[in-house]
Amino acid sequence: MEIREQLEKYIPFNEQEVKNKEMMLKYMNMFDDLLTRENEILHFTSSGFILNETRDKVLMIHHNIYNSWAWTGGHADGEENLLDVAIREAKEETGIKAVKPIVEDVFTIDILTVDGHIKRGKYVSSHLHVSFAYLLEASEQELIRIKEDENSNVKWLPIETFLDFITEEHMKPIYAKMVD
Repeated sequence: MEIREQLEKYIPFNEQEVKNKEMMLKYMNMFDDLLTRENEILHFTSSGFILNETRDKVLMIHHNIYNSWAWTGGHADGEENLLDVAIREAKEETGIKAVKPIVEDVFTIDILTVDGHIKRGKYVSSHLHVSFAYLLEASEQELIRIKEDENSNVKWLPIETFLDFITEEHMKPIYAKMVD
């Protein structure tokens, strides 16, 4: 299913998502390059909120750029299947081999601000991520590993307290919405 179709059928969870959906559809009409970073204003990203089988822990990475615990995810980079992007990024960033969607539909939508930063020795200007997030599942028994160029830790955190680990205040409502 193409991105526009997924977004049009998406039922927003709250007022923030109603507004974000409206803005995302507007941006899709304004720009034809939202799937690539060539659009330096805003572009699509995809993330995975990864739960264990018993749904009491979430697999998070300690992100190098944001210096905070975060979900896994990355840029679409031309890929139209954002669920595939979320699964690929989950595997790359945590080392897990088997990850599957709990549901295949988009779980949450967000427009996220990204402050200017240095990445691989180059300055990246402030911009927006048009984010689709998916609810994924993996086994706690799987071997996890750090991806040194992106994160400094990978850990299963208890779902009832993982927000205490998040230092990016603007992301706490996003993660809390997913737990709700």
